[in-house]
Amino acid sequence: MKKILVVDDSPTERFALTELLSARGYQVVTAENGEDAIAKSKSEMPDLILMDVVMPGINGYQATRMIARSESTRSIPIIICTTKGLETDRIWGMRQGAHDYLVKPVDGAELLVRIQALG
Repeated sequence: MKKILVVDDSPTERFALTELLSARGYQVVTAENGEDAIAKSKSEMPDLILMDVVMPGINGYQATRMIARSESTRSIPIIICTTKGLETDRIWGMRQGAHDYLVKPVDGAELLVRIQALG
């Protein structure tokens, strides 16, 4: 995995994840919302997407579903990173096509382990 798309409406979250991943040698592309995430998943073809859920417009669940079901982007793994910590939220996220689910605040070391586990 070389290129990671970080999707979050919070500039602070985008910055923190970008810093963490860049320091480990990953190329990071960012998106501020679900619409942007869908467009960049097609134009950038990242190796992985880190997807927030609570965003204006198309939320992370909807964007995950659209990316996971699109012919051109279905092979891109998605890790949902969200404040929504209920088991039903996690199950719903996985049913939309996510490969993994982490609750914020995301532990950097754990995130890196999960990224490596995806390949």
